[in-house]
Amino acid sequence: MLRPQDTATRERKSLDGLWAFRLDAESTGRDARWFAGPLTDSVEVPVPASYNDIYADAAVRDHVGDAWYQTTVRVPRGWAGERIVLRFDAATHAASVWLGETHVVSHEGGYTPFEADVTELVTAGEEYLVTAAVNNELTFETIPPGYIEDQGHRRHQKYFHDFFNYAGLHRTVWLYSTPKSYVSDITVVTDVDGSTGVVRYAVEASGEGGADVEVTLRDAEGAVVATGTGADGELRVDGANLWGPGHGYLYELEARLVSGGETVDSYLQTVGIRTVEVRGTQFLINGEPFYFTGFGKHEDSPVRGKGHDDAYLVHDFALLDWIGANSFRTSHYPYAEEVYDYADRQGIVVIDEVAAVGQNMGLAGGVFGTQGFTTFSPETFNDKSQEAHKQAIRELIARDKNHPSVVLWSIANEPESDTEEAERYFEPLFALTRELDPSRPVGFVNVMLAPHGKCRVSQFGDVLMLNRYYGWYVNTGDLEGAEKAWREELEAWAGDGKPIIITEYGADTVAGLHATVAVPWTEEYQVEYLDMNHRVFDSVPAVVGEHVWNFADFQTSLGIFRVDGNKKGAFTRDRKPKAAAHLLRGRWQNLA
Repeated sequence: MLRPQDTATRERKSLDGLWAFRLDAESTGRDARWFAGPLTDSVEVPVPASYNDIYADAAVRDHVGDAWYQTTVRVPRGWAGERIVLRFDAATHAASVWLGETHVVSHEGGYTPFEADVTELVTAGEEYLVTAAVNNELTFETIPPGYIEDQGHRRHQKYFHDFFNYAGLHRTVWLYSTPKSYVSDITVVTDVDGSTGVVRYAVEASGEGGADVEVTLRDAEGAVVATGTGADGELRVDGANLWGPGHGYLYELEARLVSGGETVDSYLQTVGIRTVEVRGTQFLINGEPFYFTGFGKHEDSPVRGKGHDDAYLVHDFALLDWIGANSFRTSHYPYAEEVYDYADRQGIVVIDEVAAVGQNMGLAGGVFGTQGFTTFSPETFNDKSQEAHKQAIRELIARDKNHPSVVLWSIANEPESDTEEAERYFEPLFALTRELDPSRPVGFVNVMLAPHGKCRVSQFGDVLMLNRYYGWYVNTGDLEGAEKAWREELEAWAGDGKPIIITEYGADTVAGLHATVAVPWTEEYQVEYLDMNHRVFDSVPAVVGEHVWNFADFQTSLGIFRVDGNKKGAFTRDRKPKAAAHLLRGRWQNLA
């Protein structure tokens, strides 16, 4: 699905701002047709943002069910005769949308876009109500999963992911126009042949048809370096300037639909020419070994929650640069598209992860106190869950396939992976991912409950991604014992002959808490803990990356297991460095 953009043939209009907002705890709004007129008894809410922390109201923060959003939009009068589309970049976790009294689209999955062609419902120059019922309920058949607990006095959402279940319109809402005959999709795959860059493209056209496809590739200065005709083809660029870590060089592919010598539609697609390959225990970008340094991150900030914020985007990347990080993982869901665009331009490498987190009842029992469930069963994770998982993978790849920064697909975080049922569940998901995109490696993130020799899913991955907390959740406070146990397990994984990325390691740390002897929760312990892990990584050549958990402290569900959230950040939630940040800066700058 192509993002809205302004070109010679297209226009877009952001609907961001203050919308009318009303909770629907009793689930009466749909039957009462709240969409049929102005939303009564409403307050104002910012879009994009999570609604949970906006108001000083526990009922809002802990709401379960529909939350109604409404705004008024005037269709630009210059759009007469055009195709007109209403698009939501994300609605967490599901949404139904009406234009006036007409239902136009529903979508499940809180981190990928959806849209509706509303051409036949609008007139250029006229004004319309846009209403969205955004639902935050999770079940065993959603990605991510959860279940509703009826506590009598309230319905409580239980979930198995260790970050707060923020909800709402987290990303931009658009109204945009295209010609009636339009470019509907572009796929770009790049290669390198000596000093020549190879750009293979496929352009899909929809609508009235009858137009030819012409493509032009320009360099960063705007000079034409290659042209082509036809819906698919190959462009060759002599002396290509390659995209790479720390070097976000981008070409621009213009795809045009042409009829009678006139351009009917035009779409611009950035292109980073680069290769990605797994060879033995090496992860190669442009044929050179690459070592991942960076973090697991979250879309999480005070007040705004998971709402996208360009100020935090630029600041977070500035901190990545300051600390010497070259990469991050989109734990545990696809991020806003603006993040990937910025990573492309900055030369930051991305592990792109689908929102499949919490599919492990053994882990949920220990962390969230939800014992008693079997992970894979007709009543829990079942065939419908797998279909939702497949759709999440399809939408992730359809959205992010052209980003050069994305070098690896992660199709799950810490699922149960040591059972025959897990093997049957995940094998088709790996096959689907490779079918959709043969150009990138695929993996999943393994948890400590499935150590080497017991995991039945790692066989399907091109890389091994391990989350390990020796010295924190096990061997707590005993870094000598942790180092020995960690090295033994890591050396066993290295025997599989695949590259290993440590996708999580970390220790909760209260900023400003100090001690003369390094004990858990102090800044001194976090530093010594990281040092211990780095000694282990450096002793195992198959390790090709280290992502600290986490970039910054973040909010989690309420409970005695966390105090005001997860404190494993190298930075505080408001992005102040802990002592660990300075340690990492010295190490990663030296590695670079």
